[in-house]
Amino acid sequence: MLALDRVDLEIPRGAVFGFLGPNGAGKTTTIRLLLGLIDPTSGSAEVLGYDVRTGAAAIRERSGALLEHDGLYERLSARQNLEYYARIWRLPRKDRDARIRELLEHFGLWDRRDASAGTFSRGMKRKLAVARTLLHRPDLVFLDEPTAGLDPGAAASLRDELARLAERERVTVFLTTHNLAEAEKLCTRIGILFRGTLRACGSPAELRMLSGETRVEIIAANLPPSLIESWRASPHVQGVRVGGGKVELHLAPGHAAAPFVRAAVESGAEVEEVRKGSTTLEDVYLRVTQE
Repeated sequence: MLALDRVDLEIPRGAVFGFLGPNGAGKTTTIRLLLGLIDPTSGSAEVLGYDVRTGAAAIRERSGALLEHDGLYERLSARQNLEYYARIWRLPRKDRDARIRELLEHFGLWDRRDASAGTFSRGMKRKLAVARTLLHRPDLVFLDEPTAGLDPGAAASLRDELARLAERERVTVFLTTHNLAEAEKLCTRIGILFRGTLRACGSPAELRMLSGETRVEIIAANLPPSLIESWRASPHVQGVRVGGGKVELHLAPGHAAAPFVRAAVESGAEVEEVRKGSTTLEDVYLRVTQE
């Protein structure tokens, strides 16, 4: 069984690239391959101008990675953690101190620089781990679900800081995430991987245009079940979701919402509101992975 099958991918410098897909799709395998930690059985890959087979050491020297483990030593302070890794990267003393302060201030951790990492919240630990990956000013950073397990506030804070950091330092960010809203807000390009195959790739706007469908929400009381079933059977309707006092219709390209709204009114339903919108990234993701 192939873990990855003909994944053709090109990421421009300075992009924040979101790699989406269900568990087991091959996202982590892709990162390990691009870092030269495993060799492809066929095909080729080039990262920062280096072939992953022959230039793996050079790729890792110019990259930062936060994968399954955060790599923090909880008995050490935030500053000591970064000093330890800065020495591994052989940063000069003067540059080392300035870089540590710069990163801790950027992530809002400077006031807690002498507190042990074990006393930090999950969000603070995640920020410190991301700072660790950026110490040596890499050209490329791999982040495997950086906001996983964080509360909404901490996740939003880290997401905003990553966006500012990518813009300020022109670092290319390659991140995996299950949070579609996060990917839509943060990423300039997105790839959707399913069963080892890259099913779609482009900007969020380009992905939303893939289906060309129209999404309509009809908020109404007393909608007859027979009407909903007739909508499900209609060749002009590509999907129907019912719940929360509303019906969401996904219409095929070129079909207007008016006939469906009129049918709801004529059925005797009490229509309170109609909302029309474009396809969301979630819609595209579900369609791609279900197909």
